[in-house]
Amino acid sequence: MPITKGFQVLVDEAMAQVTTHSVAEVQARLSDPTVQIVDIRDPRELEREGTLPGALLAPRGMLEFWVDPASPYFKPVFADEGKQFILFCGAGWRSALAAKTLQDMGMTNVAHIDGGFTAWRKAAAPIVTMEQHKAESASRKGA
Repeated sequence: MPITKGFQVLVDEAMAQVTTHSVAEVQARLSDPTVQIVDIRDPRELEREGTLPGALLAPRGMLEFWVDPASPYFKPVFADEGKQFILFCGAGWRSALAAKTLQDMGMTNVAHIDGGFTAWRKAAAPIVTMEQHKAESASRKGA
């Protein structure tokens, strides 16, 4: 059976319904305690390319489970209604779809980065290696 709606239509529909921030807007808010950057890329991408400073690593395949308090995989960080969760992926497609899904689940404090990690890197915005990210996370937990 042929598909009736392709990925591009789904992405376009999501883009029309979610908040999208530019790299410059997000970069200006990196140290804002009310913002949580969420990297939804898969582990291979993370190891190969690194991530954003302070990013929460939440694989796309687990996101709905991590957000839902009824899920055995729930992560309490997502219950913080005082934060804006800004998602990103490689090009902004997966993060648009993910932001739309989280909105469908009832979250109103979610957005994504236009162009994703590709646009972030092109803008020469700060990136950390996975080793740096692990050290950063360990120092936050120890503080």
